Amino acid sequence: MAAARTGLAENPGTLRLTAVRLAGQFGDGMFQAALSGAILFNPERETDPLAIAGGFAALLLPYSIIGPYAGALLDRWDRRLVLLVANVLRGVLIAITAVSLAAGASDRALLALALAVVGVSRFVNAGVSASLPRVLAQRRLVPMNSIMATAASGCAILGAGVAFSIIGLAGAGNTASGLAVAGSAVGSVVGAVAAAGFRSRALGPAWPASGSGGTPEETASAAPPVQRSAVRAIAAGLREGAVAVWRVPEVTTTMIGIGAHRIVFGADTLVMVLVLRRGDQAAVGAHIAQFSAAITATGAGMLGAAVVAPVLIPRLGRPRTVEAGLIMAIVVQLTLVTPITVAHGADEDRAGLMLLAAAFLLGLAGQTIKLTGDAAMQIGIDDAHRGQVFALQDTIFNITYVSALAGTALWIPSDGRSPAVVMAAAGVYACGIAAIALNSRRSGTTR
Repeated sequence: MAAARTGLAENPGTLRLTAVRLAGQFGDGMFQAALSGAILFNPERETDPLAIAGGFAALLLPYSIIGPYAGALLDRWDRRLVLLVANVLRGVLIAITAVSLAAGASDRALLALALAVVGVSRFVNAGVSASLPRVLAQRRLVPMNSIMATAASGCAILGAGVAFSIIGLAGAGNTASGLAVAGSAVGSVVGAVAAAGFRSRALGPAWPASGSGGTPEETASAAPPVQRSAVRAIAAGLREGAVAVWRVPEVTTTMIGIGAHRIVFGADTLVMVLVLRRGDQAAVGAHIAQFSAAITATGAGMLGAAVVAPVLIPRLGRPRTVEAGLIMAIVVQLTLVTPITVAHGADEDRAGLMLLAAAFLLGLAGQTIKLTGDAAMQIGIDDAHRGQVFALQDTIFNITYVSALAGTALWIPSDGRSPAVVMAAAGVYACGIAAIALNSRRSGTTR
């Protein structure tokens, strides 16, 4: 960590790149929280479960659909220009979203704008990651990545808190939400100014060689074949990643566990949002506070996994750690999540506290499975395929979550009172355990 701090102090380029990342994360956290408040807890909007699922899809799918292509394109374009243009474009789109929200635009229009904003953000985040080796010595990359990731998460949470505070102070409605959305553009402004401080092509990519004097046409022809078609490259990479996962049964086990948990977590997220919308629709501040508490509880569970996973994995082994996480999740699902779907009157308060406990424990179980998967992939997958496997994991991570949200939205009532959804989710965990048992029997080696 000290090496990373020294790198920051000695290299203004690292400081500028860090400013781009942190400002962007602050703006993203503020934008997503403001839009969540606008769509999920706005008394001026009668949002049904399908619209809520659409909102989550708009905010999450770009991370899996646009993210991999962003990485491929960043190996073709001047990354400094990408960071500059992407921040400016994001700021403009945020302004349009804020005006549209204040004017009472439809949910569909807002979600389309949100999809564009978050999609552009993927270019910023991926651009920073790809550019970091150009401004920082290799020996400092690992600690710097750790510091930047932690600081970025903190900035996103801070941005969300600012957005919720603005909505709470300005009052419920489209105008307050629009004001909070507009404020998130500050991250784009800071990011654009920081990116403008770099020289052209200072952040890469490295080809063609400096001094080659090639024309744009010659530059394009000099690109490696894998870079000529981003679509083909990503599709091939995900396919090769899937083959690599299947060849290592232990990695297949962790992927099954990750997929099962994200399906249930998606269903539970929709249940939680619908439950929080019960009662007085004008009590936006109380609903947002409860939503924030649930997010905080989940985050606390995820932090706890960073302590629990290193203890469990050496003792149980990676497959059994995944199974233990899924078994615990079944118990939590049946005992702590089910009550909120059947509680009425005074029992709802007690069931609400149980739901917060469930959020913590499911965050703990899910992140333990995820960390176990990371370890299995880092150890069991060769370096030539490791990036492809992690890209596949990212795709599974978000698409299963959004698909579960959408599927649950089709048959859950608007007040979230559906024990069948919770029972079905517990069944998904059980199916995951069964699939892991079958996977452990197939013949295969881990190289």
